[in-house]
Amino acid sequence: MRSRLGLTFFGLTSDYRQIVFSQIHEIVFHGGGGYSWPDVYNMPIWLRNFTFNKLKAHFDNEAEAYEKSNKTSKSESTQVARPNIKPAYTTKGSNK
Repeated sequence: MRSRLGLTFFGLTSDYRQIVFSQIHEIVFHGGGGYSWPDVYNMPIWLRNFTFNKLKAHFDNEAEAYEKSNKTSKSESTQVARPNIKPAYTTKGSNK
């Protein structure tokens, strides 16, 4: 029997299911091989959220450090260093 809102009593909305499955995917994909899909799926919700937030914080910090190092390396030297060598002789091309 369906309720007047169109939702069944037991079950998840399609939006919530997408959020949960995306979260599971992110943990398994970015977890470095430490998590399998069934392990994450059967985790308590609080533990899955904690794990997801820790992984997110780690990768956010990593991206921030990368951007910071990339910025400083670009601002330090934008030109290629070339040796200051001046030849002591000059040559002319052949006239053929």
